[in-house]
Amino acid sequence: MLEIKVSKFFSSSIFLSTLIVIKLCAISCYISACAQSTVGLTNHNYLNLPDFTSIVEKVESSVVNIRTMTNITSRESNNGFNNNDPYDFFRWFFGPQLQQPIPIYPPQTNEEKIIPRGMGSGFFISNDGYILTNNHVIMDSTEIIVTLDDGKEFIAKIVGTDDRTDIALLKIESNNTKPVSIGKVDLIRKGQWVLAIGSPFGLDSTVTAGIVSAIGRDTGYYLSFIQADVAVNPGNSGGPLLNLNGEVIGVNSQIISRSGGFMGISLSIPIDEAMRVAEQLQSSGKVIRGRIGVHIGEISREVADALGLIKPYGALVSYVEDGSPADIAGVLAGDVILSFNNENIKKYTDLPRIVGQTKPGSKSTLGVFRHGKRIILDIKIGEVQSDTTYIAENSNGLDKDSVVFDIIGLKVSNIPDDICSNLRINGGVLVKGSFGNAASCGLRQGDIILAINEYCVNGVKDFGKYLNTLNKNKSIALLVRRGEQTQWIPIKFK
Repeated sequence: MLEIKVSKFFSSSIFLSTLIVIKLCAISCYISACAQSTVGLTNHNYLNLPDFTSIVEKVESSVVNIRTMTNITSRESNNGFNNNDPYDFFRWFFGPQLQQPIPIYPPQTNEEKIIPRGMGSGFFISNDGYILTNNHVIMDSTEIIVTLDDGKEFIAKIVGTDDRTDIALLKIESNNTKPVSIGKVDLIRKGQWVLAIGSPFGLDSTVTAGIVSAIGRDTGYYLSFIQADVAVNPGNSGGPLLNLNGEVIGVNSQIISRSGGFMGISLSIPIDEAMRVAEQLQSSGKVIRGRIGVHIGEISREVADALGLIKPYGALVSYVEDGSPADIAGVLAGDVILSFNNENIKKYTDLPRIVGQTKPGSKSTLGVFRHGKRIILDIKIGEVQSDTTYIAENSNGLDKDSVVFDIIGLKVSNIPDDICSNLRINGGVLVKGSFGNAASCGLRQGDIILAINEYCVNGVKDFGKYLNTLNKNKSIALLVRRGEQTQWIPIKFK
């Protein structure tokens, strides 16, 4: 019996050894075949993957890093603590119930300090130092530092900004800068490869790649954007979006995110619109836009069917401003504007964009659908005048009654009746400066505050009176007008 068991044992061992050898040979052959297949793919580029190295070499020296500085009070410079009161630090942790002796320190002063504000990206559009970037990158800054690819630093000056398109034009003193090549927006196709270069989180000259996800993405703003899945993060703002020819087709501007970081959706300003703005900023320091004076909205399929339209397109007029170009031309509330200068209005947001690009004073035509018929109206284009521009031109004496509300970080003043009339507003206060919580929430000089919560504001005295009645432990909402846009901005008390 022992001999039989030993014989069976050796037979089993030989069999298992043979199986292991066979499996090892099979694995070795598979690895060899994969390696040869990979070499074949590399040599013949069966996957048709792009090589971005030549694009980076071509454009990298044209992209710059932008750092901004701003002024804050001495209290803000230490995370909100009073530098002159050591108990302030403990009160922040343990609450106001902490008892302390009568302070013998000198009273707090409102000394200002210059600290870093933020960072972003930009790129040269000329060989004499003009830089294109986002307005929000340099907004409210007191100093702008531009760092080139070779490490050289320059102090940049602001040539002009445009809040509506979020474009800013800067200039450094250099006659040896390398401009980017400008691509054609009408050649962009969904699914094409794109590249972004910028300084996310301050990491200079970072390159990311992706594809165009959508064209003409409308987010409710003045512009339609190029949507891509190329990774951009805070610090990429103002950098270029490039095609495979190394040409700029967009200015990276926004991300759609629930976390504050990249989540697969980035939005870029089309370069043709950005360059139009830059040319005007360079020539006059501001952007001049046309207007016709109508309030418009989207037309639904149900309304289109009821009116007799073949499909729901165009801009539905809800209100016509008295004395406006549209009023003079004969546009009525309820009209549907289908075309402007023979260009079809596919979405209602196309109308302000197309009209805005038209030179004020020029004669144009509107294709209007009214009572089942299409009619053509002749119209003379007016000029958009932003609130900030109008107030700047009529600001004599506005600083006399300015009041600082430290509790939320705002300096505001009354708005004269004649300016309210021209801006078509009933009261409000003008923001002359922001700091602390207000600055963090995005409020800035030139904004107009129309209401606090449900209460309409009729002046500085009214603003302060109502502000003092609110619960300081709860957030409040300010109705803010900026340019032609009005929005609610939440803010906390200090």
